[in-house]
Amino acid sequence: MTEYVIPAGTGAADGYELEVTPKSAGRWTAAGGAGGVGECWEHSSLRILNLPAGGERVVETGTEEMFVVPLSGSATVTLGGETHTLEGRANVFEGPTDVSYLPIRSTVTVASEAGGRFALCGAQCEQELPFRYGPKAGVPVELRGAGQASRQVRNFGTVGSFEAGSIIACEVITPGGNWSSYPAHKHDEAGPHESQLEEIYYFEIAPGPAGQPGLGFHRTSSSPGHEIDIMVEVHDRDTVLIPWGWHGPCAAAPGHDMYYLNVMAGPGEERAWLITDHPDQAWIRDTWADQAIDSRLGGQ
Repeated sequence: MTEYVIPAGTGAADGYELEVTPKSAGRWTAAGGAGGVGECWEHSSLRILNLPAGGERVVETGTEEMFVVPLSGSATVTLGGETHTLEGRANVFEGPTDVSYLPIRSTVTVASEAGGRFALCGAQCEQELPFRYGPKAGVPVELRGAGQASRQVRNFGTVGSFEAGSIIACEVITPGGNWSSYPAHKHDEAGPHESQLEEIYYFEIAPGPAGQPGLGFHRTSSSPGHEIDIMVEVHDRDTVLIPWGWHGPCAAAPGHDMYYLNVMAGPGEERAWLITDHPDQAWIRDTWADQAIDSRLGGQ
């Protein structure tokens, strides 16, 4: 198993089902790597909180800004005298969800009357912004690609969709048999045409009609000056860390819809998502104009 892949059930820490932070990620990321950097995870984080009925968790954000994203179930998020009620959803395939934005240096309580699972997406940040609620009705939903490269992107925390200091986050739904993160792309060099961002992929895979476990595939390959090689079969609740490199495509096995939550952040002063397509795959974009979007996503 590659050191950048965290199989489901192996990333628990500090009471979280999964904890990926600049401190903890060293358990999985390679020593060495590009430029001899041993600790190559510096900016982004993801924690999965599993609350029982009536459970709660006090979260200290410290130097991170965060989004609370219900994966299943509902929650209340309280900071000082203000409370956000997140109605949530039954599961990630049901549709977008409302979210709560947590400022840096905050003490926040996340509670759930009926229980559920909640993602805490984080990024190192110096800018202190207000505690805010993001309703699901306000989440921009984008249908990207066409044909067998059709996917749905829920831009709850992307640039232009929600103001934040550093974090960029979204959800992607790939119907069974389709490809996403295609063409492969990278964002590991700072410049006028590309941002420098590390990225987390957290996967959930829909089961078959009788509960059969699903699967998909994820690829990340070396970009100039950045050695990495990930070709992995992903399963429900697996996580992949991408400090650099060409990432994609992701493929959902026929019969099993794929969900992934992306969390990105980097060292740049500007919060921006600028990417470079893999030169061998960029041509595929030109074929989409003559193809319909997959009807399972509401395309015509």
